[in-house]
Amino acid sequence: MNPETPIAPVTPRARAGGYAVFIAAGIFLTRISGFVREKVFAHFLGNSDAAGIYRAAIRIPNVLQNLFGEGVLSASFIPVYARLLAENDEKVAGRVAGVVASLLALAMAILVLLGVLLTPWLLIAIAPGYKGEIRALTITVVRIMWPGVGILVLSAWCLGILNSHRRFFLSYVAPVFMNIVMISALWFFGGRTTDRSLVVIAAWATVVGALVQFGIQLPAVFRYAKHLRFAIDLTLQPVREAVRNFGPVVVGRGVVQLSGYVDNLLATLLGTAAVSALSYAQIINMLPISLFGMSVAAAELPQMSGMLGTSEEIAVAMRQRLQRGLRQIAFFVVPTVVAFIAIGNAIVGMLYQGGRFRASDTQLVWYILIGSTLGLLAVTLGRLYSSAFYALRDTKTPLRFAMMRVTLTALLGWLFAIPLRPLLIRALELAHVPLPLVGGNTKALGAIALTATAGIAGWLEFLLLRRSLGHRIGVVRIPASYLLRLWAAAIAAGVVAAACNVYLLRRLPPIPNGFIVCGVFGAIYFGAAIAAGVPEARATLSRFRR
Repeated sequence: MNPETPIAPVTPRARAGGYAVFIAAGIFLTRISGFVREKVFAHFLGNSDAAGIYRAAIRIPNVLQNLFGEGVLSASFIPVYARLLAENDEKVAGRVAGVVASLLALAMAILVLLGVLLTPWLLIAIAPGYKGEIRALTITVVRIMWPGVGILVLSAWCLGILNSHRRFFLSYVAPVFMNIVMISALWFFGGRTTDRSLVVIAAWATVVGALVQFGIQLPAVFRYAKHLRFAIDLTLQPVREAVRNFGPVVVGRGVVQLSGYVDNLLATLLGTAAVSALSYAQIINMLPISLFGMSVAAAELPQMSGMLGTSEEIAVAMRQRLQRGLRQIAFFVVPTVVAFIAIGNAIVGMLYQGGRFRASDTQLVWYILIGSTLGLLAVTLGRLYSSAFYALRDTKTPLRFAMMRVTLTALLGWLFAIPLRPLLIRALELAHVPLPLVGGNTKALGAIALTATAGIAGWLEFLLLRRSLGHRIGVVRIPASYLLRLWAAAIAAGVVAAACNVYLLRRLPPIPNGFIVCGVFGAIYFGAAIAAGVPEARATLSRFRR
């Protein structure tokens, strides 16, 4: 798109900040239920072979979900559908939504069938370190999961519809019901069967949970999208536009998924403990990315897609929205980085420790989580920059930069996790860092390099996105003085909370210790931020009071 071409006029109906609260609330509830699910999973399976099997298995069909799911539909479908709604052309909007749903359903049916048939060959490429009985069980679990992931893609279509109608909360809270199904299955069967049977049961629970998540949204979809017409029809111009956008975004998501594939492949070479520990850490790491980055980016996308005026007026408005969104994200992510480093063991212990998940497992996951903090701020801010490009109908620029990031991630990940792993472990020993023995050795510590190098590559992508967008609409940066106040408040909170953690760690069980330490950190951070004159601190507290 030429930067001088005006964007199709859609008048925003409310501040995206208000919408972001609904999205964040839904994501928060989903993540809390997800952590309960992971706590139950860790209690019964810990870092066992069965846990590693499930973690590897869920990643394989998840590639399909991420290729065609929420992020892709947000970038390709929402701008087109939201524009039609703003033009009061609800009949055409309904036809477009129905065609997109029909195309997705057809594509999912074909790809799920191929996935089930080709699973043994896919496993050769994705988990080459799995052999014998572990490989056979992984194949079974993957085949069970394929249909559930196809259903989740259709659930993402529901999210696209509801987001465009400014109904955010339901779609983002719907995964809670999926988690409830999985928690119930794990809790009921966890003490009644073997590890490997429980993994199969968990796979079936994933499928049932996906059906529940999809079904809970359908009544609202039919309520707001009153003119849905399901058909295969590529003659509609808006459908063709959505399909044109779809291609580059799918490729872009595929490139991003390649990064996850590389991490998973390298982790399988480090053993099943590395696979499961990496997954535990990534679940925690994804909380701030989704809660703060995705909520703001998802709320801003329909708003930025519908800006009205000349190219200069649009650029000014976009810079204002981006500035506000970047400050919001940084306000929450900067302290998250410090908390993961300073009190990450308390957080991991509170969420997972117990049953077969031991203190050594907590320590391993904490170290991997520390590695992820290198790129946490960049990755989260990058979500908003990508949404700005999608609003400008430019899906190719984020793709190009994603390819660069993935290439760097693969090279650095392999280098530091495999051949240079002994040097990494030696450096930790020289620094007198206590090293956990999981499975009788320190091999799984190589997973630290996977998250750390991914973070380094994330900074490259962020800087390229920011620079390129600056050429389009003008420079958008967070003021250095603002960031300095955030870091000062976060470090002060981290020092006090870490001291509190050291004192309480041996005196309290993991769950109460984690709650107290996190509470201390949060209270001091907010107090210090208010004292430093950070307006987002007072605004956030006001929202909580309301």
